[in-house]
Order: sequence, then C-alpha cells, then structure tokens
Amino acid sequence: MTVSPALAAPQRLVLEGRFVRLEPLERRHAADLLAASQGDGVPERYRWLFEHAPTTLAEAESFVERMNAGPDRFVAVVDKRSGRAVGRQGWMRIFPEHASIEIGGVYWGPAMARTPLATEAFFLFARHAFDELQYRRFEWKCNDRNEPSKAAARRFGFTYEGVFRQDRIVKGESRDTAWFSIIDSEWPAIRAEFERWLAPENFDADGVQRTKLRVRR
Repeated sequence: MTVSPALAAPQRLVLEGRFVRLEPLERRHAADLLAASQGDGVPERYRWLFEHAPTTLAEAESFVERMNAGPDRFVAVVDKRSGRAVGRQGWMRIFPEHASIEIGGVYWGPAMARTPLATEAFFLFARHAFDELQYRRFEWKCNDRNEPSKAAARRFGFTYEGVFRQDRIVKGESRDTAWFSIIDSEWPAIRAEFERWLAPENFDADGVQRTKLRVRR
C-alpha cells in the first residue's frame, strides 16, 4: 500500500481554543512559567521530566533558549482568562516523511489541574497534527512508573503499545518508557468526543463538567 508523507513539520503559529491559546514559546513566557513551577503538586509533576523545576527567572529563560535551539518545537499554554502562561508542551520526534509526531515535554502547572485547560491544550495539538498537517500517527511517551501520565494517555484516547526497557537514564535513574499512540483511522471518533466534551453546553455556570470525556481505550 502506498502511503503519503505529512505536509510539513509544525510551524511557529498560534492555536486558539476557547480556554487556552498555544503560542510559540518565547523568552517573554519565562516569568509566567517560573510562577507556574511553584506551589503544591509541582515536585510530583517535575519528578518525571528530564529537567528540574526552575527556581530563578534566569533558569526559566535558559530553558526557553535551550528548547528553541533544539529540534523540538515548544509552545506556551496561555490561560485566555488571565493571559498568563500556565504550562508548556512540545512537538517532538517530528517525522513528516513518516507522518508521525509526538506530544512531549509536557508541563501543565497547578492552575491547569482538574480544569478543561489541559484537555483543550492536548486537543489543539492533536487536531492540528491530524486535520491540518495530515499526520497519521500521534505519540505519547512517559516513564512507565508515571501512573498519572499513563492514565491521562488512556483518557485522551491513546492505545498502549508496550514498554521500552532501560530506555533512558533520567536524573540518575533508569527509565523504562511506556509508549502510546493514536492513529489517523481512530482520530475522527476521538475528535468528535473531544468536541462534544469541550462544548459550552457541557459545563455549568461554575465551569464544572456535566459529563466525562469518554474516549478511554
């Protein structure tokens, strides 16, 4: 079977949602990301990332510069109500020639916890990959011991593919990496469920969901 490659790698553009706006990561986001890296729950979130939480503005700015100098393409997740960056995520393992791409380097700060912001931030990436760039495979990877990340992958509709044993050394510890994917034939049904869940009528006057997202695989 002949398979066509994707159209292109993701470009530096803004993706608009109802709750969040994804902006190409820039130095101006560093102060907000530093603030988002403080408070309850932060140590557990950073436990599984390759880098440590920034403790100074200089460290946050250095992270932005390193990410923009590498092959990955990072965005800031901006809360549209406050106008502040409350997290970040990146396009990684970008292979237009194979129409395959990963969402990775995800840090969703405490302000995004248990809100629609994280769900929409993920959805905007997936929709752009499948519907606009015409990718056929969308990946999610995490430390196999990171149960919250694995649960999130399943909630978002990813299929578990297995474990790469002793795949990385992260912060002095051996990491087994769990692999998940969504492929293009699965995407239309997943997209429809995200659109249903994110619709205004699924939230009450206090912004609480009326029904749960039902794409768990």
